[in-house]
Parts: sequence; structure tokens; C-alpha cells
Amino acid sequence: MKFVYKILLGAIIIMAVAFGLSGYIFVNSVFQTSLDREVSQALDDNNILRFAFETAALNIPVKYNVLQDIAVEQIGARLESSGKGSGRYLRLSDEAREVLYESDGFPEDRGLLQQISSETRIWQVVPWEERYYVHTGSVINALDRMLYLETLEDVTEVFDERALGFSVYRRITIAMLVCCTVVMFLICTWLTKPIRLLTRATRKMAEGDYGYRARQISNDELGQLTLDFNTMANALERTIGELQEEVRAREDFIAAFAHELKTPLTAIIGYADLLRSRKLDDEKHFLSANYIYTEGKRLESMSFRLLDIIVTKRDTIERQPVAAKKLFEYLKGMFSGNTEQKLRIAFREGTVYAEANLLKSVLLNLVDNACKASKEGDLVEVLGKRVNNAYAFCVRDHGVGIPQEELTKVTEAFYMVDKSRSRSRNGAGLGLALCVEILRLHDSELVIESTLGEGTSISFVIPDRNQEENDIDGEPGMSGVADEGGTDQEEADEKV
Repeated sequence: MKFVYKILLGAIIIMAVAFGLSGYIFVNSVFQTSLDREVSQALDDNNILRFAFETAALNIPVKYNVLQDIAVEQIGARLESSGKGSGRYLRLSDEAREVLYESDGFPEDRGLLQQISSETRIWQVVPWEERYYVHTGSVINALDRMLYLETLEDVTEVFDERALGFSVYRRITIAMLVCCTVVMFLICTWLTKPIRLLTRATRKMAEGDYGYRARQISNDELGQLTLDFNTMANALERTIGELQEEVRAREDFIAAFAHELKTPLTAIIGYADLLRSRKLDDEKHFLSANYIYTEGKRLESMSFRLLDIIVTKRDTIERQPVAAKKLFEYLKGMFSGNTEQKLRIAFREGTVYAEANLLKSVLLNLVDNACKASKEGDLVEVLGKRVNNAYAFCVRDHGVGIPQEELTKVTEAFYMVDKSRSRSRNGAGLGLALCVEILRLHDSELVIESTLGEGTSISFVIPDRNQEENDIDGEPGMSGVADEGGTDQEEADEKV
């Protein structure tokens, strides 16, 4: 059964019980009032008849010392004739409770007669011949005799009014229940509309329409529930989008990895087969072996970087204070043999809180990418300085640049903006992906700014773990580092 019908059924049952009880109490209250009035009237009539009987008994001649039974019958007949047509019956009994006179049709039941005493007046309501009567009894003391007077007053009208009251109230109750059912159905439909909207939304989402939202039509608890549901749906949609993006990235990763393996393996297998199947002169032999060696080194580099990315998926690292000078001197030594680009290193002294080997890997990858993106003779700058409770690094080139639509993708594994250029320099698109994972462990991230045809600037900030280190120079950010162009490598270690 639907929730709205459950509410409607419950409301109808409650209203039916309420109307039934209230109607029963009301009609019976009116009936009891009318019946009490008729009983009081019957008792008064009994008193009047008793007084009239005693008065009539006093008018009997004094020659009789005791009231005769025949006189009782005569007085009873006169009393009955005086109330003829009023629906009143009477019965007179002697001391032995034997009937001396009774009206025609008076019931033979003598239960009330046996209960009459001189101290109290007694009455009861009795049904007789499909009618209702108030049966009253009292004691008459006349001429040294004690007689019993019983009367019957017709009160059928009171019972008929009660029956009519119940009949009318039943019809009114049914009509009110019908009207209330219609009104309650409309109210229940309105109250449960947010639930129906939520049900529709959950059904849509179950069918795969994660962008569907329930419409909020109120500000009460159900409205808040709808708002919370939509918030949950937004979070669920984002999570599903992230999962789908992650799945897509993994599929792209696998496809790119397979492709990157295929190219060097094809060259290795081809040249190895050439060396195996043919007799080559020294020059061709050297070229073939060199191709095999070069592609093998490329596979080795790619495997090492993949292993590094896997290793950096751990959650924690041991960060130690290291002098910035050591990092830049290591970097200078690694690129001392680079004759294609001008490398300029400028830094301010300070302490960096990091895992030195991992941070060296980040700087090496960034400088290597900058060199690959630059033309021969272009300047590549590596800058460093202290900022508030952190040390900032920046690697800047003046090469080809990165299109704006590619900036969010360059940190994905195996993604290369210019694939032919990267492969010609033994690139596999893993460097920036490795940098992102390493910096994540250092609570940092890459900030990439690039203009197509003008160059790229990649910077990051390593925050201090020891907040007591107060090595701040108060200078502005990376833009405050000297930026003279044309500096050659021999001057690269000059501090600004």
C-alpha cells in the first residue's frame, strides 16, 4: 500500500472513531436529559394521584371505619377516567400486595410492586408491546390502610427521538467522512509530494541519470531532506565522475604504456634481427648496436620512472632539513655537460625541509623538461628563495610553451604535448606525473604558467615542518629574483 493511502486510511479511521464516540456521547446525553425529565414528571404525577386518592378517601362517609376494597376500586376508576387519553395507566394493591384495581392492559409484572416501601419512591423504565414506559410506585396511607399505587407513563417518544438522533448523526457522519476523505486525500497528496519527487529522483539515478535532481518545494523537514539528498547526489556525481576519469586515465595509461613499449621494442627487435641475419660492415654494425643501446636505455629510464611513481604512492616520507645550496649545486653538476641551452641558477640561501633525493628528482625532471622544450641557445632559469615558513622553487624556460587547453593534462602519465619532439629526445611523458606525486608527499603542488611560443614557468613551494625555523628574508615572491638574460653556465652559481 502506498504511503499516502496509509496516511489517508489512518486519518479516516481516527475521524470515524472520533465522530462515532462524540455522536454517541452527544445523542445519549440529550436522551438522558429527556428521560430524566420524563421520570421526574412521572414521579410528580404519581404524587398527584396519591394525594388525590387520599383526598377522595377522606370524602367517604364516616360510617366506615376502614376503607373498603370497593371504595378503593371506585376511587381508582375515577382517577383513571380523569387521565383518560394521556397514555397513563395505574394499579392499586392492598396490604398483601394483591391487586384491587388496575387499568386495562397494565403489565402483569409485579417485580416493582415487591420493592415498594414506605420510605422511598421507586421507578424503572420498562419496555412493553414495542413501547417504553416509566413505571413508578409509592405507598398510600388512607383511613388506617396502607395501599400501593403504581403508574405507567408512556415515554416512547424519548426513545424514538434517540433513535432518530442516531440515524441523523450516522448520515451526517458518513457525509462528513466523505468530505474529510476528499480533503485529507488532497492534503496527503500535497504533504507527500516531496517524497514522490525524491522517489522519482532515486529511480532516475538508479537508471544512470546522475545529473537528475529532486525539486525542492518546501522549507520544512521534507524540504531539508530534499536539499540534503541533492547535496548527496552532487557529491555522488562528482565521485562517479572522478572514478570515470580515473578509469579513463588508467585506460589511457595502459594504452600509452603499450605504445611506448612498442616503439623501442620494434627498433630493438629490428636491429637485433639485422645483426643476427646479416653480416654488416663496422659502421652499420655500430649504428645498429647504438640504436639497440639507445632504445634500451629509453626503456630503462621509463621503467625507473614508473617505479618511482609507484614508490611515491606511499603516504608518508621522512623530511629532513637540507641546505638549498646543496640542491642547486647538485643540479648544476648534473647539467654541467649541457651545451645546447644556457642554464642559469640563482638562489638565496636557506633551509628546505624535504626528502633530499625525492626533491632532487623533481628539480631534475623540471629542468630536463625545460631543456627539451627550448631551442638551442635558449636560456633556462632555475630560481629559489625563502618565503614565509617555506622555500620556493621556480624553473623557467623560453621555449615553445604549452597551449592553455593542455595545462591540466600535462601532469598525466605518458601525456606529451608534442609527442614527436618528446620521443626524439627519449621522453615518455612521465616526468611531471612523478613530480606531482613527490610534491604531494611534501604537501605541495605544481603551479604551471605558460604562453604558447614564449615559454613556461613551473613553480612549487615546500612548506616547513619546523615552524620555529624563522629564515624569512621579507623579500617578495619569485619575481624578486634577479632575471638578467644571457647568463652563461660559468656564472650560473652566482647568488643573487
